[in-house]
Amino acid sequence: MALEQQARYTILAEVNDDDRARQEFVTSLKRVIQARLTPGVRTVWEQRGAPAFRAAHQRDPVTREEVRSAFGDDHYVRMSSALRRVSQERLWDGIAELVDRQLPQLVEHVRAATHAGSAGGELALDPGFEVPEYLSALDVHCMPTGYHRESVDDDVAAGAIYDRGAYVYSMGQLGPLMDDFGQSMIKHFLDVDHRQLRPRRVLDLGCTIGCSTLPYVDRYPDAEVFAIDAGAPVLRYAHARAHELGRRVFFSQQNAEHTSFPDGHFDLIVSHILLHETSHTALANIFAECYRLLAPGGLMAHCEVPQFAGLDPFTQFLADWDTHNNNEPFWGAMHDFDLELLAEDCGFDRDQVATVSIPTGRRLQLGTKTTTLSVIAARR
Repeated sequence: MALEQQARYTILAEVNDDDRARQEFVTSLKRVIQARLTPGVRTVWEQRGAPAFRAAHQRDPVTREEVRSAFGDDHYVRMSSALRRVSQERLWDGIAELVDRQLPQLVEHVRAATHAGSAGGELALDPGFEVPEYLSALDVHCMPTGYHRESVDDDVAAGAIYDRGAYVYSMGQLGPLMDDFGQSMIKHFLDVDHRQLRPRRVLDLGCTIGCSTLPYVDRYPDAEVFAIDAGAPVLRYAHARAHELGRRVFFSQQNAEHTSFPDGHFDLIVSHILLHETSHTALANIFAECYRLLAPGGLMAHCEVPQFAGLDPFTQFLADWDTHNNNEPFWGAMHDFDLELLAEDCGFDRDQVATVSIPTGRRLQLGTKTTTLSVIAARR
């Protein structure tokens, strides 16, 4: 089974039979929701929601908000949404429980891995760091502790929860090392459209535990690879994980809106599913900071779930579930943005900005069964 194929290393939380049973139940429930309940929402729309809306307005809906209002208190839609939320909560709660009972040992494992040598690069934490409100105000996608909360010295709970939790959430479809996004960016974008790029320094924004960071170490062995995040627990875990996997990365606790790196320091700046976890203001700041940090000829490339433009209102409604139900309030707003125009507003020349669709190994569950990612890219 896919849940048994995750790569093993010392700092990964151990899963016993009870844990495994809970995780397999959650994945089975998710499959039922995806295969049967979500398609049923479309049937309900076609049979009840759309006819009711047309009768009331003498037209079809033009926005996802109108679709949402047309459903009202429809029992099937509410039931399927509630089960989807319950599956998310049960997943994270079960992972948090197994990490909590192993936390002292995990902290020691991470300390040992961190102090074992320099293969994992460096780790720089900021005791006075202020976590952005868009992260501190809630537990993003319902993950307990968020990315940053700490309860013990040298806490790594958030990193350990994310490592196993994200693997179960994706049902193993991101690969044994959960590095599919980074691998897809390299294989289907950088090695296709920018195969001549030879970066001296690479920066990964919002790296979490470094899953998408490590492929850049392999692809660009002569480059220094840097990775930043707002959460100290995930960075401690990322540093130890990189060391155990034999990859050299320079991790630091920083806000992607305003970093400490000098102007023109990087030839390649990337992110992977980061933008929707920020805010209107932060998104513009991040693009402007990328422009500042890139050397002449450098490349910015942000990988995200495709924008909503071109989707019909009902499909947008399905894709927007996370905004209202999964503690990701900026999800819908970000997917409405004209990211190319934003890049231009932040200093990039319009003819150096492009959006590219790339395949991914994961079936992204948005009610659309999409298997693609969108890359917003710009040259300095």
